[in-house]
Amino acid sequence: MLNYKSGLDYALKQDQNDPLKVFRHQFHIPKDKHGNALIYMTGNSLGLQPKQTKTYVNQELEDWANFGVEGHFEAKNPWLNYHEFLTQTMANVVGAKPIEVVVMNTLTANLHFMMASFYKPTKSRYKILIESDAFPSDKYAVESQLRHHGYNDKEGLILWKPPKDKTLLYYEDLETILQQEGDTIALIMIGGVNYYTGQFLNLKRITKLGHEYGCVVGFDCAHGAGNVELNLHDSGADFAAWCTYKYLNAGPGSLAGCFVHERHAYNKDLNRFTGWWSHNKATRFNMRGEFDMLPGAEGWQLSNPPILSMAAIKASLDVFAEVGIGALTKKSKKLTGYFEFLLKDLGEDSIRIITPSSPEERGCQLSIQVKQADKSLHHKLTKAGIISDWREPDVIRCAPVPLYNSFEDVYRLVDTLKSILNG
Repeated sequence: MLNYKSGLDYALKQDQNDPLKVFRHQFHIPKDKHGNALIYMTGNSLGLQPKQTKTYVNQELEDWANFGVEGHFEAKNPWLNYHEFLTQTMANVVGAKPIEVVVMNTLTANLHFMMASFYKPTKSRYKILIESDAFPSDKYAVESQLRHHGYNDKEGLILWKPPKDKTLLYYEDLETILQQEGDTIALIMIGGVNYYTGQFLNLKRITKLGHEYGCVVGFDCAHGAGNVELNLHDSGADFAAWCTYKYLNAGPGSLAGCFVHERHAYNKDLNRFTGWWSHNKATRFNMRGEFDMLPGAEGWQLSNPPILSMAAIKASLDVFAEVGIGALTKKSKKLTGYFEFLLKDLGEDSIRIITPSSPEERGCQLSIQVKQADKSLHHKLTKAGIISDWREPDVIRCAPVPLYNSFEDVYRLVDTLKSILNG
């Protein structure tokens, strides 16, 4: 554990010595009505805008104006294969091979596309296992898949729950579920980083366990991509999907990412929904030939992608390519550890951190349970210039994002929280 110290001087010194400090200046930091920078701690909900995003998007608008349809071939970044500009960097961010990654659709849509291929229920094996406090959209999605295939969405859904009076998930409980019901479970689909607690689960361990019982294993990595080292290829997971508007800073509602493990890349027997963008690029425009599937994750695309959204993604991924996910997570562990250190100084009578204390089991988010608090606390923080995230009934989620948050941000957040709690 690092030798953290209290006091603003320590925070300022850490910022001065931070090798990644220059990247903060590459983002627009929201300001209050007086022009003062807000302390923005909600990159786990919507990442800040890179300053170069406007230039990237304007380039495509200009090329559209100048070339019209010929922009597919004549634009500075030809639109026809624009998604390929994102593949290598996105693969590096999530720890995958380029053939395993594609940017397309949105998160829940991608999860449905993956389930169309990988959820193959039979009369005896049809259940789906998710974590009990999964993000609601995931729960709604798997319930609808059960109904779509003619199963009862309550009887067919198995929940991996924390032990009584606990908040975090334990692998021993997952093992027990699989020992008891593994031969009835067709699909395990888990949030890689839990949105509420911030718990970063061991994807490789879960995948190995699921495969031992004959289950397909996939992950929702919305709160993991750009936050932790996911190592999706090495995890062995069958599939994964994630959004790009949180830690990947691509803008509200931006396109999502999708991973399909290399071992499935050339399997033409996998059932899937298809469209002309999943067809062989060399013959795509012949129009009248039989479908010829692209190998790899690209083979799950349907339509030509929205270029303006991809331009915003490219702007952010180019920042990630410059800094590297390894350097980011190194700073993240130090910054989040400092955050934890300051919070613990507030005392257990005031707050409880429900996120795991081990840096290997979390990203940059800490979920803070505030005793005897309600949403008025969140409003007071907002009024004081702290942009955090309230989750009912009594949790504040804060994410000191290493790309643009500073040690001073963390110090001032905790100092403000302390003043409010003592007031």
